[in-house]
Amino acid sequence: MIVPQEFVGEATLTLLPTTTMTATPTSLPTVKPDPIPLVFSQSATETGHRTLWVVCALMGLTSLVFYYLASRVPVQKRLFHFITSLLTTVAFLSYFAMATGDGVTFHTVSTKENSSHTIVEITRRQVYWARYVDWSITTPLLLLDLALLAGLSGYSILVTITADVIMILTGLFASFANSKTQKWGWYAIGCLSYLTVIYQLAYKGRKAVANRDNQTRSFFGAISLFTLILWTVYPIVWGFAQGARIASVDGEIITYAVLDLLTKAVFGLWLLLTLDRNAVRSTPSLDGFWSEGLLSDGSIRVGEERAHDDD
Repeated sequence: MIVPQEFVGEATLTLLPTTTMTATPTSLPTVKPDPIPLVFSQSATETGHRTLWVVCALMGLTSLVFYYLASRVPVQKRLFHFITSLLTTVAFLSYFAMATGDGVTFHTVSTKENSSHTIVEITRRQVYWARYVDWSITTPLLLLDLALLAGLSGYSILVTITADVIMILTGLFASFANSKTQKWGWYAIGCLSYLTVIYQLAYKGRKAVANRDNQTRSFFGAISLFTLILWTVYPIVWGFAQGARIASVDGEIITYAVLDLLTKAVFGLWLLLTLDRNAVRSTPSLDGFWSEGLLSDGSIRVGEERAHDDD
């Protein structure tokens, strides 16, 4: 028997339309994110780090030797000892900073773009800025040693040290330059400043030391030539390392380490041992305030006090 209500219900359910989801095209464009650039770092390896620690230890040991040599001579004769000991002490502090990672940073040296002018590669190189802080203090001290040995005038000493500081600072600016024009421009200024240093030591210094004894003339000629030859290597190393980036960071560290040991530790040892052997007789002797402090009347006496006749 057919029930009308059931027939109507089943027919109704069968005839109901069904809903289907269909994709409709959109006018919005597909957004593609920019590619993440590849970052290449030129940094020191374990070899470079070990080199920094070795030089740090050697500079510290050399400083202790220089302090000992200073204690063996009268206070009046310790000017060269003080300057030279300070030279290696500052070098010890800077190498400790570089070895522990405090005196180093990264600088972007080059970028590479694709056809859409999007940066796809970035190259960064380590810059040991603590080295330039070291040189800005130690190289004037070294020049002061040579200037006093030769007997340069105060004016020539001031010119020499000023040119030296400009040379170091321009090297630092060149290391952080963002373009080749800036980099090599600062480099050229630094080289011109170095020529001023050479002129003052080689020409003015030679004229000044001509009035000294034979031992002093011979010794100044040898140690100043030794210094200038080594100093000439520094800008060459910079050109291959920070400049053209041909040398690796490890190679840069090792080369500078050898040069620093020669121009600081070996230079200082040569100078102080020569002075201790009295091979150079015409060295400055500081009396008065340097060795005795303030006198009873509160004045500062620099040289020998002139004898006064009793009233």
